[in-house]
Amino acid sequence: MSVNSLDAPRTVEIVLVKSGRTKIRYPAELLADDGTRVTVRAPWAGEGVRDFGFVRFEPGDVFTEYYWRDRWYAVKEVRDAEGVRKGWYCDITRPATLSGGELVVEDLDLDLWRSADGTDVLRLDEDEFAASGLATTDPRAATAAQNALDTLELLAREGDFEALLG
Repeated sequence: MSVNSLDAPRTVEIVLVKSGRTKIRYPAELLADDGTRVTVRAPWAGEGVRDFGFVRFEPGDVFTEYYWRDRWYAVKEVRDAEGVRKGWYCDITRPATLSGGELVVEDLDLDLWRSADGTDVLRLDEDEFAASGLATTDPRAATAAQNALDTLELLAREGDFEALLG
């Protein structure tokens, strides 16, 4: 299915699951779905400001989010209220599923940040990933998650990261 400007905007519910529980749920505008990649746009869905030290997510920020049905990650382009790109926050996840108006994604703890100018590329939450026990309970998923993080880091540092989203 493809969504274009002639279609009425369609809303989907993003459901982020972590450790078997819904971590957050929020509405997003469906921009495109080519059968493999789903693209949505949503305002910052968190409560107030979240300061990571390297970036602040705050009310007014807009996220254009890319989810794949065949890849172990999601990439979220973050812009401030004026449209200035802050960077990309990447979640390592199981492949996304879209059904009945819900886009469900299971967060596997690992994350990657790439600043707008590409000078900062940070691997995040590797300690949480190790503590999750996924390497023991689902070694195949743990390997896929680590490979996805390595792939994204390589693209963010040396490859054509933005082509991934084109």
